[in-house]
Amino acid sequence: MMRVITLLILTFIFVSCKNEPKTVESATESSKIEVGLLQEAVLSSGKLYRIEAFPTDYIQPRPVDIWLPDNYSNAEKCAVLYMHDGQMLFDSTTTWNQQEWKVDEWASKLMSQNQTKPFIVVAVHNIPEIRWLDLFPEKAFLNIEASKRQELLENGMNNMKNVSLNGDNYLKFIVEDLKPYIDSNYSVYTNAENTFIAGSSMGGLMSMYAISEYPEVFSGAACLSTHWPGAIPSDDSLFPDAIFKYVEAKLPQAGHHKLYFDYGNQTLDIHYPQYAPRLDDILAQKGYTDTDARNLFFEGTDHSENSWNKRLDVPLTFLLGKQ
Repeated sequence: MMRVITLLILTFIFVSCKNEPKTVESATESSKIEVGLLQEAVLSSGKLYRIEAFPTDYIQPRPVDIWLPDNYSNAEKCAVLYMHDGQMLFDSTTTWNQQEWKVDEWASKLMSQNQTKPFIVVAVHNIPEIRWLDLFPEKAFLNIEASKRQELLENGMNNMKNVSLNGDNYLKFIVEDLKPYIDSNYSVYTNAENTFIAGSSMGGLMSMYAISEYPEVFSGAACLSTHWPGAIPSDDSLFPDAIFKYVEAKLPQAGHHKLYFDYGNQTLDIHYPQYAPRLDDILAQKGYTDTDARNLFFEGTDHSENSWNKRLDVPLTFLLGKQ
């Protein structure tokens, strides 16, 4: 059973796609970055482009997808939504479980109905074998007694030896490599007011971590089915205690940010309702109200793209809704 849960947390199938690329000059280095239109992607609207291996020294290079709405043009600037687990967001015909977030469906619908400002989506793929190491909020780990850290790391990675967390470098990749490239090559606003980040499960933790580490870069974070247990759920509270100690210390004070959290109560989400009051208390202590923070419960929903795609409109309108 523990192995099954571990696979749910750590494993996604990597799907590559071959398309004729175009070349765009990198904003972050002198080498060229090839951007290919995914002509065979099954989308309801918009166009999806892929950089097969975004060059970086911070993390293991991986694909980055860029979704542009149908009416995207250089004449109008857009907000930018950065998302984790990029291979799971748009096209269920290529995902390991034949599910998707339906990001293009919801984004197009909400923009066409004038419920959100215009935005593009930048989707960073995960690498299954190291996803947990990339997405765990690294500084929270320092709240665990030093003598226990290595054992916890190895347990989290199925007893793999000599592993280390890489969440800080993952964020540096987004902020220092990826964002400058997007800002320079697409018609987007570059300020924090129009820069958002979102993910689910470990991606929810990382989105919380991103806005805490870089509050001057991101003005909003959506954290769906946030994996507060930190790793394999257990009776041991070391991981969640360490995470919440970090949240209490580092989550930005209210006033300039919007925070969205949610959770269900089926499959892996069954472990999450117990943490809701703890988060609510921290949000209240930091001055958040319903106008700038949400921590919502979705009865009967599980830990899957099919659950998240049924409620994705809620965080999108909350974060990107027109004022």
